Amino acid sequence: MRALILGAGGQVGRALTSALPDATALGRDAFDIASPAELDWPAYDVVVNAGAFTDVDGAETPEGRAAAWRANAAGPAALADIARRHGLTLVHLSTEYVFDGALQRPYREDDVVAPLSAYGASKAAGDLAVRGVERHYLLRPTWVVGEGRNFVRTMLGLAARGIAPTVVDDQIGRPTFASDLAAAIVHLVTTAAPFGSYHVTGGGEPASWAEVARAVYALAGRGDLTITGTSTAAYFADRPQAARRPLNSVLDTEKAADAGVQLPHWRDRLAEHVRSCDL
Repeated sequence: MRALILGAGGQVGRALTSALPDATALGRDAFDIASPAELDWPAYDVVVNAGAFTDVDGAETPEGRAAAWRANAAGPAALADIARRHGLTLVHLSTEYVFDGALQRPYREDDVVAPLSAYGASKAAGDLAVRGVERHYLLRPTWVVGEGRNFVRTMLGLAARGIAPTVVDDQIGRPTFASDLAAAIVHLVTTAAPFGSYHVTGGGEPASWAEVARAVYALAGRGDLTITGTSTAAYFADRPQAARRPLNSVLDTEKAADAGVQLPHWRDRLAEHVRSCDL
């Protein structure tokens, strides 16, 4: 597989670079997906777009909204055009923020999108462009954890300082580990799985952010500290400019599992991740 990885500096990009050591990996500074440079596109079979504007609250500002739409909508549209012209397979990463989180069941790939935020809307627009490419894989993970800034690393830092935080307990989902997401991408492409959208998250029972935080603290040996749960509304009460978040972030992963994608239990992978962290 002759692969080009875009957004190689992010959590998923780093995991992909490790999983595909022979791929060409370009970070944000080297390649602007919203203004694609002239590359030797016929040299590649697969383009994996792991780049995005992910500052959910920042996207609510005028400057942030413009940046989000540039990276998350215009960028994928430009890549989709390149993929069509050169017959490439385009792999794109989306988010559960394209849904409003109002359903009382896990979201399936074909559920209607209804984003609550500017970030979610920009990602939904990018998804639409990618789905216009015949040879595409669109993956939706949730709560990504990898090498870099993420919720788990934040909680480990607080635990190390003996801080017992207040964490929202009405947003429900499953952590997705970047290495598992990278493995899923490699599997789908190399096994010639049917093109289309796939939900790829950690396996196991869904949990709230507060429950994930408690699991992190227990693994860090700080189960003695009490993590207080609170509602999303209460947590953001003094930040009216914050983006609205979906409360139900649970995705139905049956389609990915049927395609042979491995979905390790998020608690098992969390334990491995915490052991590997060097804070």
